[in-house]
Amino acid sequence: MARTKTEQPLLKTFADHEVIVPANPLRHAAVAARPDDEDPVARAEGALALLSSEFSMWMDLECKRLDAARLAVRARGFSASTHETLFHAAHDIKGEAATFGYPMVAIAAESLCRLIEHTPDMRRIPTPLVDQHVDAMRAIIRENGRPEAATVAVRLTRELREVTDAFLRVENRDRMHEMDGILSPPLAPDVAPEATRI
Repeated sequence: MARTKTEQPLLKTFADHEVIVPANPLRHAAVAARPDDEDPVARAEGALALLSSEFSMWMDLECKRLDAARLAVRARGFSASTHETLFHAAHDIKGEAATFGYPMVAIAAESLCRLIEHTPDMRRIPTPLVDQHVDAMRAIIRENGRPEAATVAVRLTRELREVTDAFLRVENRDRMHEMDGILSPPLAPDVAPEATRI
């Protein structure tokens, strides 16, 4: 939509101060919804519901990709390539797991991402700790829906974070001032297991 004049900020002057109200060029792009318009959020949720039958398959594929990255690290050690591949596989799971209905997997993936990202010398990352993260994610997905699975997943992800934090404290002992926000407790509280689908 072409505009005939450039909008300028508006200056409102009061007795003891002035307020600058910036121009809002997007105001012209907005269209008011009509009462008979379909709710876009409901439409998106409906589309997501149609895809939900595919979520477990997608999570399984992502875990296979993560496992392949882990096996490459085991076979060749940490290099720029294996480090990046493992990080990206874990990061993708971290971003997708909650959407796919596996929020506890996202927590384990986040812990692995922290381990990979904040260890100064990647060659010092213990392979068994990587294995524990990957195996935990796979187990949480495999056991999804079992009665005690959520309780076990909460405990498992908490322990993974504690072990990872302990390792990162040692590895970053010379730069602890940079680690304050990284080693602080997560902002999101633990989810009550009975209310969690893992």
